[in-house]
Amino acid sequence: MSIREKINEEIKIAMKSGDEMVKMVLRGTLAAIKQVEIDERKDLEEAEVLSIVQKEVKSRKESIADAKKAERPDLIEAAEKEMEILAVFLPEAMSDEELTSIIKDVISQVGATSMSDMGKVMGGVMPQVKGRADGGQINQIVKALLS
Repeated sequence: MSIREKINEEIKIAMKSGDEMVKMVLRGTLAAIKQVEIDERKDLEEAEVLSIVQKEVKSRKESIADAKKAERPDLIEAAEKEMEILAVFLPEAMSDEELTSIIKDVISQVGATSMSDMGKVMGGVMPQVKGRADGGQINQIVKALLS
């Protein structure tokens, strides 16, 4: 079952159970998917749909950071619930150990020795971990290993 089909099924379940929060978040995500399809005039592949769901999660993370700065616990709680709803549709995140292992392999493959090689390392790592690790997390590990 594709991510889009899972989202539609979860919307139906939320409608039957009366869960407005789930329904609202998933409808918004589905609308974002449809908007990209309309803009690009094509049906999206699974990886592209996954990318949109990841953008939605990232948006919630940014909302949480902004709400913390504004000291708004109500907004923080709502954004965290929305992130939990969307996290169901993402692949399992990689552990730091797995990520470090992949990064070390890429560093040895590209022969990186300093921070100036960071772009090469990031370029080699990102396709391997696509959708399963956050760019910021990868960036921190690469910096630690190259410094």
